[in-house]
Amino acid sequence: MGLFKFICAIVTRALFILVSLTGVLRVTNVKKDLNYWFLTFLLLPLIVEMIITLKSRKGQDYKWFSPPIFLFLISIIPSIWILELHHQQDNSSDPQCKKLDSWENLRRLMTHNETQRNTSYQDYLKALSDVCSNEWILALHQILLILLIVGKWLLPLGGGVTRDELSQLLLIFVGTAADILEFTSETLSDVKENSPELVYIILAVWTWSTLQFPLHLAVVNSKPESDGEQGVEKVSLLAKHSTDIWGIVEALFIQDGPFLVVRLIVMIYFEVFHQMLVFFAIKNFLVVILNLYRLIVICQDFRPSSRRTGRGSAVPCVVCD
Repeated sequence: MGLFKFICAIVTRALFILVSLTGVLRVTNVKKDLNYWFLTFLLLPLIVEMIITLKSRKGQDYKWFSPPIFLFLISIIPSIWILELHHQQDNSSDPQCKKLDSWENLRRLMTHNETQRNTSYQDYLKALSDVCSNEWILALHQILLILLIVGKWLLPLGGGVTRDELSQLLLIFVGTAADILEFTSETLSDVKENSPELVYIILAVWTWSTLQFPLHLAVVNSKPESDGEQGVEKVSLLAKHSTDIWGIVEALFIQDGPFLVVRLIVMIYFEVFHQMLVFFAIKNFLVVILNLYRLIVICQDFRPSSRRTGRGSAVPCVVCD
């Protein structure tokens, strides 16, 4: 089992490095500037972390925070920013570019060079470079989010994280990834031609939302035991409902809250209106309202329980005398 965990730790980080290198390769090809290869220096912290973790912790992750996922985000996000901004500045579609919107187009791309003799890997790179820019960017977004989920699944569990908590975390990641992908793909397509400044805001909100993935606070249980001698101790609201409160914080300030603000700006200021934009704005609004309602319920339920605990602790222990 120890060898299996060690292999999983190496494979996961190798996939992170491969995807980051793919992003840098695409940036260099699009910008026609070899200086962008310096983006590979962002991989050095991930490599150093891999060496240190494999040596000192046998590849085991941490309880509250995942350094490899955080460093992977640092290495890939700049490449996606550059590609998005370049596509926004030069969004003229090349009629010769290859789209990946059907099985037939994908089959043509895969078999393009198989009919030629002496096919080299440069030919395959040339075929990939002919893919449309927006298809490349969308693919990087999708691969990034899928790899964050799969990578977290493959990484050895951190100390104190149970399998039940990991399964909850992965389910949360799936829903989070779907919302983030929809936000970037739909919202950017609505405003690219209207406001370059808003593109920066959308990318900043997207970057901010991805910071949920290295954190495990939404599922890792830190509540103290309520039995034995600790049962009579006064427990704070944050200590008792830490996971619930962190989930509310994520919804209000990291994902649905910022998403709602951006979508309202797009609809009100830029006068962009379509059914899907309205639907997801309403969805974000409902999530924000329901989380505020959840916070009120938690606070109201905590007050009576704390009063009962206080009265119970004031009763003298006759048996102990």
